[in-house]
Amino acid sequence: MEKVYVFGHRNPDTDSVTAAITLSYLKRKQGVNAVPVILSSISRETSYALDYFKVKEPLFLNDVKLKVKDLDYSKGYMATTDISIYEAYKKMEQEDISKIPIVDKSKKILGIVSMKDIAEECLSGEYSKIDTYYKNILTTIDGEKVLKYDNIIKGRLIIPGYRSTTFINEVELNENDIIITGNRYSIIEYAVKSKVKLIVVTNNLEVKQEQLELAKANKVNIIKTSHSTLNTIKKFNFCNNVETILNTTKIHVINENEDLSSFISSAEKTKYTYYPIVDNDKRCLGIIKFANVGYHNRKKVILVDHNSYEQSAIGLNESDILEIIDHHNISNIGTTHPINFRNMPVGSTNTIIYQMYKENNVKIPKDMAGLMLSGILSDTLILNSPTTTNIDKDAVNNLARIAKVDYKKYGFDMISYGTKLTGKTKEEILYTDFKKYPTDEGLIGLGQIFTTNIEEISKEEKEYIDMLNNISKVNEYKFIALFVTDIIKQGTYVYYSSEAKNILEKAFNTKIEEGTYLPEILSRKMQILPAILDIMN
Repeated sequence: MEKVYVFGHRNPDTDSVTAAITLSYLKRKQGVNAVPVILSSISRETSYALDYFKVKEPLFLNDVKLKVKDLDYSKGYMATTDISIYEAYKKMEQEDISKIPIVDKSKKILGIVSMKDIAEECLSGEYSKIDTYYKNILTTIDGEKVLKYDNIIKGRLIIPGYRSTTFINEVELNENDIIITGNRYSIIEYAVKSKVKLIVVTNNLEVKQEQLELAKANKVNIIKTSHSTLNTIKKFNFCNNVETILNTTKIHVINENEDLSSFISSAEKTKYTYYPIVDNDKRCLGIIKFANVGYHNRKKVILVDHNSYEQSAIGLNESDILEIIDHHNISNIGTTHPINFRNMPVGSTNTIIYQMYKENNVKIPKDMAGLMLSGILSDTLILNSPTTTNIDKDAVNNLARIAKVDYKKYGFDMISYGTKLTGKTKEEILYTDFKKYPTDEGLIGLGQIFTTNIEEISKEEKEYIDMLNNISKVNEYKFIALFVTDIIKQGTYVYYSSEAKNILEKAFNTKIEEGTYLPEILSRKMQILPAILDIMN
């Protein structure tokens, strides 16, 4: 069953991560192979919640771009050097592919062979030169083993095309010669006595017993075939090992993890028809025909806690969005087909997911209840945020009962643990919960963190301001700001890059300096962002 990736925004907070996990559980109960993933590292607060309820951290997903490995290609299509040209031809014919990668025992690519290479060998190859294996000859000429002493058959092919006495008198045979003949017993006897490498007898000829005994004594290989001498000769050069016509130039291999867009770009430059595909250890996985490349194998995704390209996975436009569950303002994501889009004015995405469990009559286990509870408590500041609704409160009470916790104590412990800044760089603190927003005047960035000790920030205020100004300039933001919310005082301190001062003063209708305290301002979504956007748009 095809995987469906469920993920929150690029800088995941507790609501985002837990929503991905809890919605994936619900979807799996509904028969969907949903897999929760994260787009970057999780916060201390989120780790606390996952550890408390003994739930594994989701896997990291770098992007949802189409990769070469997502395409339909001929998996396992390759050949080793010990097969014959004939076998390589048959493989290409069966798969309707005009080229085949040739690999060593560890599947490392040595070269490639094409129908064109085989045709050129037929037209201009050196017919007298044979380099193959006994088994390859049997396969190619529909042969039957008579005597076998050597695996490798290498030497000069000789066709006795004139009178036996003339051939015996004028052609000197040696141990590296290969003879193809019909019922010419004198030539067979001469070849056996000369200890040639191989005798191929045609038309199902039975070799005389005395000649067989001599061949055994001289360790001469013998094969017989039902084909005529002429047909055997026509087939014989196809017995040669495929490596004898190996093309080791003009080969462009593609790593299975390469982005589709990158592959298309390189293919348009090289203009080859086929491309061998390899893994990270350079082992061949198969081959792809460029003309068959398409976008029909897009990754299937469900978004939670966001609905904008700027906040989502890299390459989102190359995926199929199946569903969006969110509690933020409608942003700029568009789809090519109708989807389930559930958006509610509640304090947390997990509140919506809780409603979905109830609507679908899916029993909520303790760990999922605990994670939903964690997401709601985090986003609503333990139901103190102005975003909190009665629906959130009802969900918290019911989920706390299932999770068997005192939600006030658990919520305070979780948030307090997450607010510890020890060991974090200033950039890590800024990007703990940082979101970008496009406006009429340019892109802005708003970060928000929670704390129980504002001095951890204020004592290094200048360094934070310098960082904000530098990041804003380097990344060409209109401005960026860091809102530090004190969960005990129930208000927020603001730090910003210099371009933000006038806009912030208009947005909050007060004089703003670095570190200004904004009482009762707790929610970026409902109090901070709308006030700023009203001024900028």
